[in-house]
Amino acid sequence: MTSDDDDALTTIRNIGPAMAADLVRAGISSAAMLREIGADAAYRRMLASGTRPHFIAYYVLHMALQGRPWNDCKGAEKAGLRVRFDALKAASDRSGGTDPVLERILDQIGTGARRDTNR
Repeated sequence: MTSDDDDALTTIRNIGPAMAADLVRAGISSAAMLREIGADAAYRRMLASGTRPHFIAYYVLHMALQGRPWNDCKGAEKAGLRVRFDALKAASDRSGGTDPVLERILDQIGTGARRDTNR
């Protein structure tokens, strides 16, 4: 095993090939870099690079950087992370994502992406 293998994103618990691909597309190419910038900055970059927002992926990233199982996120901690996720997503929407006014109208008529409350 080479030192590059030791620093692969997938060496971090809960980071599988799909999330690693999203991270690499966002310019995060190593476990060390991910640890250095942290979950919020990494997720912000993922959104900017086109990753579809998903709350579970967001909190899995947090759990991964803490070395915890992905399903360990519960209660007040999960609620707090949801608030942070919603803020990151809203900021992403304002920075070139879907027009928030249009998205709100689509939600009101039942055709918007936010019908699924897990996202």
